[in-house]
Amino acid sequence: MEIREKIGAVEAVLFASGDPIEICRLSEVTGIDAETLSSIIRLLNERYSDYGSGICIKRLESSYQMCTREEYADLVRAALETKRSAPLSSAAMEALTIIAYNQPVSKGFVENVRGIDSSSVINNLCEKGLIEEAGRLDVPGKPIIYRTTALFLRSFGLSSIADLPPLPGQEQLSFDSIDTDSEEL
Repeated sequence: MEIREKIGAVEAVLFASGDPIEICRLSEVTGIDAETLSSIIRLLNERYSDYGSGICIKRLESSYQMCTREEYADLVRAALETKRSAPLSSAAMEALTIIAYNQPVSKGFVENVRGIDSSSVINNLCEKGLIEEAGRLDVPGKPIIYRTTALFLRSFGLSSIADLPPLPGQEQLSFDSIDTDSEEL
């Protein structure tokens, strides 16, 4: 397959999918190795940028997705006449934060941290597509565990969970700041 055909194949699959596609799956269906895929995505994004295109391809952890550029979000919303989604409640943001920083976690873990029943909040986050089931814990009762989704990453402008900012008071300690001569050690 020529490079033009490879570029066209990657672009067509990403466009037709609409959802994020795992890099290994994209590689498998197009017959293009992951390193070449990365170069093709970079080339496509450069083309889109050079032509002032309203689309781009984003990497979301181990997936790629074709998206509209952020600066056109208001126009796209207006054209599609989508309802403004209600902002997340403080309870939903709190639960989402707990899940994002500790994933995968059970509903019981979220409730233990929050100190209140979180069933409806977790169900709401699942319905909005911000979290998803990630399996079950191997403990009595086998509770469901949850993790964040690619939609969560897109919604908060992250490429991966590693891009989350540190929690307040969670800054890393350096060994230089520890007094090793102290008798308290």
